[in-house]
Amino acid sequence: MTVQTPGHDSPDYTPFVHLTVPNAALYRQVMRAFLAAKERFAVHLRPEDVHAAMEAESRPADVEPVVKALDSLVGWGNLRADPDTGRVTAVEDFYRKRYIYQLTRAGEAAEAALGTYDEALGRRGELQAVALHDIVTQLRALLVITAEEEPDPAKAYVALSVLTARFTDLADNARAFMGSLQRTIDLHDIEVEAFLAYKDRLIQYLERFIQDLITLGGRIALLIGELEEQGRVEPLLRLAAVREAADAAPEDAEHAEAAAREKWAARWSGLAEWFVSSEGRASQARLLRGRALGSIPQLLSVVRQLNERRAGRSDRSADFRALARWFAQAPDDETRHRLWRVAFGLHSSRHLTVDADTLAERTASPEPASTPWREARPLRISPQLRRTGSYERRGKPRRVADRGEAKRRLAEIAARQAEQTGAARARLATGGPIRLSRLGELDPLSFQLFLRLLGDALATWRPGMTSTAATSGDGSMEIRLTAPGDGSTAEVRTPEGVFSGPDHLIEIVDLTAREVDLMAGERGLPAGETGPADGSAEPPFIAPAEPSPTTTGPVPRAAIPHQSSRTAAPVGEDR
Repeated sequence: MTVQTPGHDSPDYTPFVHLTVPNAALYRQVMRAFLAAKERFAVHLRPEDVHAAMEAESRPADVEPVVKALDSLVGWGNLRADPDTGRVTAVEDFYRKRYIYQLTRAGEAAEAALGTYDEALGRRGELQAVALHDIVTQLRALLVITAEEEPDPAKAYVALSVLTARFTDLADNARAFMGSLQRTIDLHDIEVEAFLAYKDRLIQYLERFIQDLITLGGRIALLIGELEEQGRVEPLLRLAAVREAADAAPEDAEHAEAAAREKWAARWSGLAEWFVSSEGRASQARLLRGRALGSIPQLLSVVRQLNERRAGRSDRSADFRALARWFAQAPDDETRHRLWRVAFGLHSSRHLTVDADTLAERTASPEPASTPWREARPLRISPQLRRTGSYERRGKPRRVADRGEAKRRLAEIAARQAEQTGAARARLATGGPIRLSRLGELDPLSFQLFLRLLGDALATWRPGMTSTAATSGDGSMEIRLTAPGDGSTAEVRTPEGVFSGPDHLIEIVDLTAREVDLMAGERGLPAGETGPADGSAEPPFIAPAEPSPTTTGPVPRAAIPHQSSRTAAPVGEDR
């Protein structure tokens, strides 16, 4: 009854046969009973032990099906059967079929593979903001260790091991989460009701992680650059490799140390490339941030489509599915042909209008379909249809809807948003280089704009740089950062808390204000004013539909404040 384990030269996958045969669920329960017994350090099991360990709701009524399943698993190589001599009390017992069973190496490996498969299949992943904090902590610990005259190999190995483990978890979970997020956006393997129930929490979750990734990602890139600039990485990796290869056999010590050093170098390279961008290649952290930012409007688009479906708005895919059901439910081919003609209108003379007399005549004396056109009876049509090619029914024209109130409301909303955005830009404009610590307290809108600018600047920071400059995505703001090198810290207070970090020389320029001043100078107006030169009034934030009689041309586009998502239409003008 013993099955030898297949060797490496002749791979045999028969231990997976029990997954594709009848009673596969019973075989899986039996194997799970052996795995549970292995965790309790129980090696051998009798059939009655396996029967008792199975779940009560799916357990067979007697032990006989379990015995047959055990024998089949022995034949496939999952289990090993040995004679059960522990309960022999008479000579006759030697001739009875009594066995005890245990897992083989092939069976244990097959169950481990199935466990990994089930775990990967049910894994959704997560965006671990806590892992970012842990990575910052471990990088700072490495800076402290390398500052010692003789770094402790044990401390270096532990810090690098924890750093690698947290980074691996962060990368794997982020990859799994973005994959599951894409399936959510595509509505694969998810119920619509469940999606609508947690969409708000999902969007808040993404926004919170993006903010942490912007702030902590830049800090991690700076710490990595500091370690690499001072040449501290290579000694750390060498200490970790020596520590890892300390227990290797004497004949394999040199090879083990070289392999360990190569492995640690690859891990550090992966960590650096994940957070630090290089010329022509964006970091994985930046790509993850862009992917997460792009998924938010996609989620909102899916919600809008679902709401449109619920509201009864026409959806072509839903219409075609309903039409397919009607075709499948039709009783005969004649009904299907009639449904086809009604749905698609692909029949003859569909552009002609037939009156009641003509229809009655054709019903009484039908014209065969095989009759040529020149031999068929003529069909009388309207002279207007023959002359113009169209037949319009007379009637009262539709009333034009007045959308003036809606346009005015949209214009007010756009003007208010432009005013708030302009106030935030004006608050952040420094007018020259200042210390970050002198920026003062920021309101929530100004602080969000400041975080986006700071994230764009830190994303362009490279090892060895002392200053950088970046422009916001909409081209309205420019930020310049310079590291003072004195090790000072800065605090920016907000109504929600205190934002702290290394102090920098910072200069923020409002590019829209500069453009407005240039346009004002061209028209002979004071800086900041863009109205007509003669002082005539114009509606605020609204471009006139026609040139004003007191101006020499239409208002320049630069005179209209920048809108982040839409531009208000002139009142009374329908786009």
